[in-house]
Amino acid sequence: MPTNMEVLTPPSPDAEFRYVLFDFDGTLSLIREGWQEIMIPYFTEVLLQAPKAAAEKTATEKTVKEIVTAFVDRLTGKQTIFQCLKLDEEVVLRGGNRVAPGIYKAEYLRRLGERIQSRLAELRSGTDPQKYLVPGSVPLLERLKSKGYKLYLASGTDEPDVLAEAKLLGLDKYFGEHIYGARDNETACSKEMVIKQIVKENNLTGAELVSFGDGFVEIELVAGIGGYTVGVATDEVRKQGVNQHKRARLLEAGAAMIIPDFSDTERLVSFIFSERSRGHTC
Repeated sequence: MPTNMEVLTPPSPDAEFRYVLFDFDGTLSLIREGWQEIMIPYFTEVLLQAPKAAAEKTATEKTVKEIVTAFVDRLTGKQTIFQCLKLDEEVVLRGGNRVAPGIYKAEYLRRLGERIQSRLAELRSGTDPQKYLVPGSVPLLERLKSKGYKLYLASGTDEPDVLAEAKLLGLDKYFGEHIYGARDNETACSKEMVIKQIVKENNLTGAELVSFGDGFVEIELVAGIGGYTVGVATDEVRKQGVNQHKRARLLEAGAAMIIPDFSDTERLVSFIFSERSRGHTC
């Protein structure tokens, strides 16, 4: 077993994995590293302005920030609109006016855009994409693609942005048409729809599906249908080691395994896929 893998539940010896689902931001892409540092302070700012929050002496910035952090974490992996919907609920609970969640989303994206615009510019000018990839991402995708596994990418980020950023990072070729993101403030979970689509179109069981992700949602969804879930707890700033906050979130969601990144590609693939999957020799 690779020493940098924390295995809670090993893959079943009888598993026949054929399909692999990846999250995008924080799992493969680091373009949006630090998005929580934009969303949480912004949402905290909004919530502190609600009448009851402003009137309560106990509603300090610290306590409100803890409330915001909890629901942002719990909804990580779903489309951004879900976090904005929850913010609106919390504002209304504290006596504020209901606001279309798309308004909150637009302001969040504006602030996030300011943070990441230089990164996108770098990539467009020819910077090596490795700078903004989780270590080992390309070798892992190459390995799985060469062995015939069907790869899917599902993100809570708006679909046009996912498509553009996946292309800038050189990842689009591994997924082809199977890249999915949020659409027009839709409130049906894109990842849930992708999972259901994979299962229905290919008549497969959950035991044929492996997922890699750093969000609560994708881990919970795939675990719920009997798939094998790998929590990617990358320290996105240092690009090495485990982020303990992510680890705790992924364990709570039901991850079967925790890894810091994909840098130990060969042993990771061997451990998860081995020779279980219909002639796939890894």
